[in-house]
Amino acid sequence: MTTPPHTADEGAELLPVATAARTRAALRTLVRPDRGLALTGIGVLVAATVIGLLVQPLLGRIVDIVADGRPAGDLTLPVVLLIAVAAVQGFTTTLGLTRVARLGETVLARLREQFVEHALNLPADRLERAGSGDLTARVTGDVARVTEAVRSALPEMARSVLAIGLTLGALALLDVRFLLAALLAVPVQLLTARWYVRRAVTLYADQRVANGAQQQQLLETIGGAVTVRGHRLEERHTERGADRSRKAVDLTMRSVNLVLGFYGRLHIAEYIGLAAVLIAGFWLVRDGAVSIGTATAAALYFHSLFGPVNAALVLLDDAQSAAAGLARLVGVTDLAEQPEPKPAGKPEPGKPEAAGRPEPGRPEPAGKPEAGKATRGKATRGKAAPASVPRQRVASPEAAVSVHAVSHAYGPGRPVLHEVSLTLAPGEHVALVGASGAGKSTLARIVAGVQQPTAGTVTGPTAGTVTAPAGPGGPSVVLVTQEVHVFTGTLADDLRLARPDATDDDLRAALATVDALDWAATLPDGLATVVGEGGHRLDAARAQQLALARLVLADPALAVLDEATAEAGSAGARALERSAGAALTGRTALVVAHRLTQAVAADRVVVLEAGRVVESGPHEMLRDADGPYAALWRAWSGSRAAPHP
Repeated sequence: MTTPPHTADEGAELLPVATAARTRAALRTLVRPDRGLALTGIGVLVAATVIGLLVQPLLGRIVDIVADGRPAGDLTLPVVLLIAVAAVQGFTTTLGLTRVARLGETVLARLREQFVEHALNLPADRLERAGSGDLTARVTGDVARVTEAVRSALPEMARSVLAIGLTLGALALLDVRFLLAALLAVPVQLLTARWYVRRAVTLYADQRVANGAQQQQLLETIGGAVTVRGHRLEERHTERGADRSRKAVDLTMRSVNLVLGFYGRLHIAEYIGLAAVLIAGFWLVRDGAVSIGTATAAALYFHSLFGPVNAALVLLDDAQSAAAGLARLVGVTDLAEQPEPKPAGKPEPGKPEAAGRPEPGRPEPAGKPEAGKATRGKATRGKAAPASVPRQRVASPEAAVSVHAVSHAYGPGRPVLHEVSLTLAPGEHVALVGASGAGKSTLARIVAGVQQPTAGTVTGPTAGTVTAPAGPGGPSVVLVTQEVHVFTGTLADDLRLARPDATDDDLRAALATVDALDWAATLPDGLATVVGEGGHRLDAARAQQLALARLVLADPALAVLDEATAEAGSAGARALERSAGAALTGRTALVVAHRLTQAVAADRVVVLEAGRVVESGPHEMLRDADGPYAALWRAWSGSRAAPHP
């Protein structure tokens, strides 16, 4: 269970935070696989603590020997025993703390892996609403705080709690009245802990949220610096950054004052307890109930509690901060695991309502591709794929896609799509065109299964799921956008992200398919050349060809290209379009067209206006129909010598 997401300001809906109960449950799940290691570590620490408790009675024995005026030789045995206790306690403590630290690092590694896995599966629209700053703050600040707590606070907390419990038991063995005197400090300590925890939980949670909002503002301002300067918004963004920074500083100062008050109350508890034990020792020695050495051991026992008690209570500061960070991490993992809401109007299994229905405004063009038949061969240009290419694809009937009455909104009153219906026959290439903001990218993401529609259904390879299931030969759908990433590593490793078992010949064949083999062969180390951050730099066109080569290796039934050639300059646009055409051969494809030359090469063009399909048909038909597409074509072509198929 997670708490409702915070809203930083101006509509930014931050990612949710898990409740305390859900966080504890997640922690138990993380530790469960290493229960044996946990029990062994705690058992060794218990033994080490018990051995260490022998120090105070031995010192008391030395006091009694001196007080009774016994010979100096009587001191030999307790001194030798003290040395032995120190050696054994040191060894067992080291062993126990090592095992506890190993447990902490193992759990921490598991937490990181799960967080990264779930963060990658976050719903895209939800992440966009939260902004990258909130997730960045969790990946950096919250993970760092949990890491610090696991590496430093966890071993010390385990040791301190054991020392407190066993030392109080040792006081009772000396004389129960010593224990009762020591317990006078407990009410003050408990009230202090309660006072601190009640304030720290919400304070640290608010501090994490404020830091996330501050990072989000900085990322937006720096990332959009050109736009900010262009619209003369420097002062406004500076004020926003200052406001969020002031809020973060105010919360930090509140936490400092909270810690100072916490320490002051702890010192009062120490003085009360030590005074009570000394007074009890005085009375008991005067009455002859205990020896001076026993009273000394009791005072030393209580004094030895200063460190563990203070450490345990002070570590509440780290524990509360880490707990707040862990709750934010668990909130992300829970969000990624939540099932997407079932789209309204979903048809019964086996009865896709949209099957065979033309979308609104779509004329029935002559020569519509038959089901199961690829019609894309005529548009493929450039170098033919070599014989070693993964395989020449022939679209299967399962590659058909049907979108029925799909609507989507990114928030109340912000509709993007309005009851869009669309069908893609197996092997058909459909180009989406329209003005900026028409909903092309949103529809493409929905068809790709990356995003769930607010209403309506999608049937086909994506099955309307947020993450398309991978079949035996790879994923059933691949989305390639204009924002591609070159991962740090060798070129071969980057390509094998799409197909880990691909051979070098497979990689070369995929590169050849998208006309990238020539430049790849000229790299300093060929496929072994390190690319990405700190490696050989690839320009936008080559990075996009690399993404298209990964698509070829993944070999999906459905490919969705969202302005995948937009980053290339004019000189490289045509070459990149040929690469995209070759990569799409034999696949069902939906292409968000940045350049209308892509629409010319497509089997069918679908025009979106304000989230609605207004035209659908082959390029020639729409160009001559004097409708919205014809207007777009005239505006785009201008003085260009537009190609005609």
